[in-house]
Amino acid sequence: MSAANGNRRVVVTGRGVLGPLGHDWPTVQAWLKTGRNAVRHFPEWGEYKGLNSRLGVPAQPFELPDHYNRKATRSMGRVALLATRASELALIDAGLLGDPLLKSGKVGISYGSSAGTPSSMSDFGRMLAEFNTQYINATTYIRMMAHTAPVNMGVFFGITGRIVTTSSACTSGSQGIGYAYEAIKAGKQVAMLAGGSEELDVTATTVFDTLFATSSDNDAPETTPRPFDVSRSGLVIGEGGCTLVLEDLEHALARGATIHAEIVGFGTNSDGQHVTQPNAATMAQAMRLSLEDAGLSPDAIAYVNAHGTATEHGDIAETTATHAVFGERMPISSLKSYTGHTLGACGAMEAWVTLEMLREGWFHPTANLRDVDPRCGALDYILPSEPGGGRLIDGEYAMSNNFAFGGINTSLVLRRWS
Repeated sequence: MSAANGNRRVVVTGRGVLGPLGHDWPTVQAWLKTGRNAVRHFPEWGEYKGLNSRLGVPAQPFELPDHYNRKATRSMGRVALLATRASELALIDAGLLGDPLLKSGKVGISYGSSAGTPSSMSDFGRMLAEFNTQYINATTYIRMMAHTAPVNMGVFFGITGRIVTTSSACTSGSQGIGYAYEAIKAGKQVAMLAGGSEELDVTATTVFDTLFATSSDNDAPETTPRPFDVSRSGLVIGEGGCTLVLEDLEHALARGATIHAEIVGFGTNSDGQHVTQPNAATMAQAMRLSLEDAGLSPDAIAYVNAHGTATEHGDIAETTATHAVFGERMPISSLKSYTGHTLGACGAMEAWVTLEMLREGWFHPTANLRDVDPRCGALDYILPSEPGGGRLIDGEYAMSNNFAFGGINTSLVLRRWS
């Protein structure tokens, strides 16, 4: 296919992740097979008056190589560090780290987070409260700004192509992948770093706590979140960074790259009704848009990775929408039952896990799901009680869905590469 026809095929040639379950697929899969989540109790959050939840899911510890020195990282908060190191791992996996292609203008970045580093925001808050600029320096804003992750990635790797900032809360990572896919498909870029990151901070938990959407099972972190369960108690905030290297298929084949999966469909839209209340009709339409983009019927999809936040309105709306598109036959599960809600990172992390499961033919259950809420859509929920701690499914296509504040909906269709 030529760039002129604007219909290039897009494949995944690199994967990099720093997450709550580990930093590579064998480690993450082993964790998923235990059925345990990674939620922790943070007793120090009890110092914040009015905060009900003290639960969070940090990324597993990771080391930074020596070239992450003070000069290279002075404009990075943790959210940008997670993004940059995950991207470096993805470039290594793709065989592109240090390649002249990165500085050619043919490689871009499509990446997002809910926001920048909260501690830098608080520095500006102290300035306003105390009428004193002593807390602000030349890089405070760079660490705080919504596009801190992709900008720092671009500088760190010398990337000179387009930068798309997808700061759209829970769809930041999935929009990052979707817009990167569209840029390559249209022949505008040869390759893109795509994904999202988020750092764990009490402020993010507070956002959802004020909406009565967080879990306050502080004495039993191993039991929550419980997406789709009738006894769900709310979401838990997590952190991580996940980057996929997306590449034009012809370019990837020409350089002998290893191909992990193909992105074949992307759909995104908005509810246009309410900033926090989800709408099942437009959620379903986003799924149909991705199917249409992929040229597939619903029957072609073997599995759906759900957004699955473990909030009442979210679970019910999402599963009702999924049922409207696929009917009762669709196997479905939620990664957030293990990792918590990693916000800007979740769309990328869930797409990555979905492509790995599609490749292996093994799909994780929803942890702690015992009794499906009868108000949820009738679907084939993968339960932790199933033999082998998961489901064996031989399928060619899978879907990964995400839904964000503001009624932003995304749906990605991935194809197993063989």
